[in-house]
Amino acid sequence: MTEKIKVMIVDDSTLVRQVISQMLERDSDIKVIATAPDPIFAQEKMKAEWPDVLILDIEMPRMDGLSFLRQLMSEHPTPTIICSHMAEKGSSVTQEALSIGALSVIGKPQVGVRQFLEETAQEFCRAVHAAAQAAPALKLLPRAAINKESAIARAATLPAAIPADRPKYTADVMLPLSRGALLTPTSERIIAIGTSTGGTQALEKVFTRLPADVLGIVVVQHMPENFTGMFTQRLSSQCKIKVREAQDGDRVRPGLALIAPGGKHMLVKRAGSQFCVEVRDGPHVSRHIPSVDVLFRSVACYVGANALGIIMTGMGDDGATGLKEMHDAGARTIAQDEASCVVFGMPKEAIKLGAADKVMPLARIPDAIVAYSRQKTEDK
Repeated sequence: MTEKIKVMIVDDSTLVRQVISQMLERDSDIKVIATAPDPIFAQEKMKAEWPDVLILDIEMPRMDGLSFLRQLMSEHPTPTIICSHMAEKGSSVTQEALSIGALSVIGKPQVGVRQFLEETAQEFCRAVHAAAQAAPALKLLPRAAINKESAIARAATLPAAIPADRPKYTADVMLPLSRGALLTPTSERIIAIGTSTGGTQALEKVFTRLPADVLGIVVVQHMPENFTGMFTQRLSSQCKIKVREAQDGDRVRPGLALIAPGGKHMLVKRAGSQFCVEVRDGPHVSRHIPSVDVLFRSVACYVGANALGIIMTGMGDDGATGLKEMHDAGARTIAQDEASCVVFGMPKEAIKLGAADKVMPLARIPDAIVAYSRQKTEDK
């Protein structure tokens, strides 16, 4: 019998602790081993039994959540989910929590908390399962490398809550699969990347190693609204390439990485002999908005063999089908390997479909991007 995922909840609200405990324990694979009103009480309870996953508020008495998270990650790395009203609008405090090492973020409202938590029960459970899968990756990291300035896992924040009865749409609702959209040949090439849990850290490791003249990049990183702007600003400040949140009509050009805004789908379209992005509303596809499958489908249709597709760490299967469509359209394709993933779900599903030409560790992906960028068009 598989052991249950042990969860501890640290929140100064009695109501929040009770509601989260009740909804998590409806999942037969999760066990709430303890709750605490602040980090000091939590530390005492951790001496008796250490959780697999921690759910942590930010504003609490005696010790705030960020101070506790920083201490925790430096001494005993533990998968942590932030649940705070401060995250509702993607605050800089929440971004700091991600940079310290929080794996995901759930923004709770200041009013109507019970209803909100009950409506997001499914997403909460999915977050706990994803965090538990990330535990081995955290334990392998050297403690000396963990401090205020270096994140353990600047992982994806959760998408907006999805009702349990919402149908699981495919990319067909946004764009039919068609090869006719390729139009006339062009020498322009692009790189498309899809990632989720663990992706913010993975993107940083990739982008900080890219030269300023690399081919244009389009990215779907699963994030809710209001987070992608701050994430791209911080990432751009660390890189030679420019990184920014995509706007409708932006041209995909060398030296620029466009990241899909949270809550919107991003597609690549042709603009003469060049490529641009279309940012628009739509339903959740493969349970996500933005969806990797939507981006990859558009690349398969409009870019074809003139693209490199890369699927990286993330829970679920979003992007697997889209990468296969890119592969079948003649694009080069790469999947991140299991050992370097925080969660191997998305790359694993792509590999199972035969979508990946190559499977490689995260450390090799920057070199693969540079090599593809420097190839002559006729040598693709």
